Amino acid sequence: MIKKTICITSPSYLKTKDRQLHIVNSENNELRGKIPIEDIGYLILEHPQITISHPLISLLLENNSAIITCNNQHMPTGMFLNLDGNTIQSERFKAQIEASEPLKKQLWQQTIRAKIENQKKVMNIWGLESDYLQVCKNNVKSGDSDNQEAKASYYYWRRLFELEDGFKRERYGDPPNQLLNYGYSILRSVIARALTGSGLLPTLGIFHKNKYNAYCLADDIMEPYRPFVDNRVKLMLYHSMDIEADISRDQKNNLLQIPAMDVVIDGEKHPLMIAAQRTSSSLARCFTGEIKKLIYPEFK
Repeated sequence: MIKKTICITSPSYLKTKDRQLHIVNSENNELRGKIPIEDIGYLILEHPQITISHPLISLLLENNSAIITCNNQHMPTGMFLNLDGNTIQSERFKAQIEASEPLKKQLWQQTIRAKIENQKKVMNIWGLESDYLQVCKNNVKSGDSDNQEAKASYYYWRRLFELEDGFKRERYGDPPNQLLNYGYSILRSVIARALTGSGLLPTLGIFHKNKYNAYCLADDIMEPYRPFVDNRVKLMLYHSMDIEADISRDQKNNLLQIPAMDVVIDGEKHPLMIAAQRTSSSLARCFTGEIKKLIYPEFK
C-alpha cells in the first residue's frame, strides 16, 4: 500500500479519533480534514503554531509513520521514528552491530557504484557527457578507499546544472541548493523509516560515523537514491527557471511527491518508498549473511 505524505503548513491542532488523524483549525476549532492513520507514511509539521496530541504521536509511531519537524525557514530539522518496527528487531540489531569491517566495506563499494551509475544515467538523459563517471564507477574499490565518489560528484555537479554563473553543491549554497536540501530531507525520512521497518538502527552507519548524526545509516543507504532527487530538481528548473532563495508552494508540493515517485528496482517499477523498503530489507539480509548483494533502484 502506498502511504501518503501529509504536510501541515498553517496553525493547527492535530489529534486522533477512531484511529484517524483529525486536523483542526486552532483559530476557530473547525475540522479541516481527517485521514486514517494507517494511510499516513510521513507527517510533516511546517508551522510554529502546530499542537499535536500525545495519543496521536503514539498511534503514528505504532503505525511506523515518520513525523518530521521543520524550522522557521520551512526546512526539515528533526524526525520521530518508532523503536520497534520489526518483530525480530533484537536479532537484526545484533547482526548489524557485529557486522565485520570487510562486509561493511563491500556494502559501501556496492552503494557507491550504484550511486555513480545513477548519476551517469541522469547525465545521459540530459545529453551530458558521462564517460568519466563510468571510469569512476569501474575504479570503486572495497570501502571506496581512493574516494571515487568525490571524484564522480565533482564532475557531476560541475555539469548537471548549466547555470550562467556555475553551480557549487553546498548545504547553505546558492539556489538550487535549497531545493536539493529539501528533497534530500524528504528522501532521508523515507530511508530512515524503511530501515526501522526492517529492524535496523538508522544511527549505526556502514560509512558515515559522525557522532552527532543520529541517521548515519540512512545517509549511507540514501546515496544511490539522491540522483532521483537531482533529476526532479533539474526538471523543475527546466520547466520554470524560478530559482529564488525561498521555496515556492508549487516547488514544495512537487518535492513532497518524492516518496510516491516511480522507480525501477530489481527489474520492477515501484514507488520510491516501496523501493526503499526492498533496499533496507536486502541490507538486513546482508548483515545476517543470507545474501551478499544490496538491491538498489536503477535510474531509467
